[in-house]
Amino acid sequence: MTATAATKLPLRNEVPEGDCWDLSSLYESEADWQTDFDKIAGQVDRFETFQGRLGESVDTLVEFLTFDLEFDRVAERLGTYAFLRTAEDQGDSDHQARKLRFQNLAVKCGQAASFVRPELLAIETETMDAYLADPKLAEFKLQLDRIVRYRPHTLTDREERLLAMQGEMAGAAGNAFRQLNDADLKFGELTDHAGRTIELGHATLSQFLQSPKREVRKAAFDQYYAVFDDHRNTLAATLSGSIQRDVYYAKARNYESSLESSLFHDNVPTSVYDNLISAVRESLPAVHHYFDVRRRKMGLSDIHHYDTYVPILSDVKKHHTWDQAVEVILESLAPLGSEYVGALETGLRGRWSDRYPNRGKQSGAFSCGSFDGDPFILMNFKEEVLNDVFTLTHEAGHSMHSWYSASHQPFQYYNYTIFVAEVASTFNEQLLTQHLLERAQDDTERAYLINNELDSLRATVVRQTMFAEFEKKTHEMAEAGEPLTVASMRAVYRELLDAYFGPDFAVDEALELECFRIPHFYRAFYVYKYATGLSAAVALSRRVLSGGQAELDDYLNFLKGGCSQDPLDLLRGAGVDMTQPEAVKTTLDHFADLTKQLDELL
Repeated sequence: MTATAATKLPLRNEVPEGDCWDLSSLYESEADWQTDFDKIAGQVDRFETFQGRLGESVDTLVEFLTFDLEFDRVAERLGTYAFLRTAEDQGDSDHQARKLRFQNLAVKCGQAASFVRPELLAIETETMDAYLADPKLAEFKLQLDRIVRYRPHTLTDREERLLAMQGEMAGAAGNAFRQLNDADLKFGELTDHAGRTIELGHATLSQFLQSPKREVRKAAFDQYYAVFDDHRNTLAATLSGSIQRDVYYAKARNYESSLESSLFHDNVPTSVYDNLISAVRESLPAVHHYFDVRRRKMGLSDIHHYDTYVPILSDVKKHHTWDQAVEVILESLAPLGSEYVGALETGLRGRWSDRYPNRGKQSGAFSCGSFDGDPFILMNFKEEVLNDVFTLTHEAGHSMHSWYSASHQPFQYYNYTIFVAEVASTFNEQLLTQHLLERAQDDTERAYLINNELDSLRATVVRQTMFAEFEKKTHEMAEAGEPLTVASMRAVYRELLDAYFGPDFAVDEALELECFRIPHFYRAFYVYKYATGLSAAVALSRRVLSGGQAELDDYLNFLKGGCSQDPLDLLRGAGVDMTQPEAVKTTLDHFADLTKQLDELL
């Protein structure tokens, strides 16, 4: 089965086994999953036996932390399996029921353990310092240090329990959006430029938008956004609910803003977020120049959003089967050494990845694993879309980050934060771009690849920063008591579209609806990490490619680091300081230089 051969998306049970991920490294069967589920469900009451005793002695604290670690390790495995099964077919009621059962158990666990943080923070500072100096707590010291940071934002035992009880309710807006977006919305069918009738959906939209025929691109854009227009009020309500949730929890925990609350976990100052927006804003003239180059080289009198995804050189064909995509990715990553490439080859040629679209499958792509399982990759791979090769190496970067971290860190310190995750993934994209450019046959192919790199930089740095600014503005509106409605959110988004695309760009009114369809908006203040991550990756990839063994070791040690240090410290060790704007500015200067090269080549 390939995405290009099918006129209709297949049902899950119609997909060949070899194209599906193999989740047996998590559980061989649903019965095995149930055994572990029953096991930890029976251990929830044990949390209560530690309540009021965490400050009793070092031995008691070690006993609790050991139990908690073992409990979390099994729970992570359970939750990962339930999530992945749901992702492969969101219409399967058995998968949905399993995920909901786990979520219900997770809420009960959260309630049962809600005493932990306030009780730990209630331990006198001198006593806690003495505990932390005890060798018995050495493996948990960093974990406890990070908890102590939350002292100003931790509530009383009773208040923490009340917040924990709200877990399912707090996720209602996001769950409603996912069900509507991934399962219920239907976009109909569309004829592509080759005369094939293909089902329009999240997974195939990019395929239509890369069509060389403008009427196909426009038809896909109009038909796709018409569905969102029909559901705009529901979508605005779910997004508003998600934003209000963020504001509520930030206020409840005594943060100055929801932005500060979100960044606190990574120990990242809000200045990093603001510096990113400022740096990109300053470079928008270069972005506007790029759109003008694109318009001129495509022979268009005006340029619309649906004209920004098709390669400018539409006659250049770049077709990759799965095996061909894997081969070129492995070749591009050779500078990272045989261990990295060998492990990744085993996974991609094997069954780490769920490869192609099927009906009910979650849209997009992601990497997801657990400490005790393979680092799985969900793809909706399409052979005629070059960007899917870049998506695959992107997700492979995440998976290899997980592979290295799980191999070199204990469970409590292996799970790296998203801030550094986006470095490992976009680093791989940089190496793939460099590899393909070095092997370009002529100026036409080189221009094609530069165009692709420009589109990647624009999508990851400029576009994600626009998203980040939208999140900041809408959360500030909620914090100021301003209403979040269809009209008000569209107005904010329209202002951003006009600024980021420029005065000579034809912004269709329907594009304002984009703000209601971005899944990441339900995990606010996440997308800025794509932009900072790529900026760091540009700097680090240049460092590794131009350096020697020491620079490579610095990068591999970064991958092995998990969360054993704060994200900014891990990146400093790898060779880049993200508290300063230089990495972002360098990336945007690179964007401007590539635009000039493209203009000269075409």
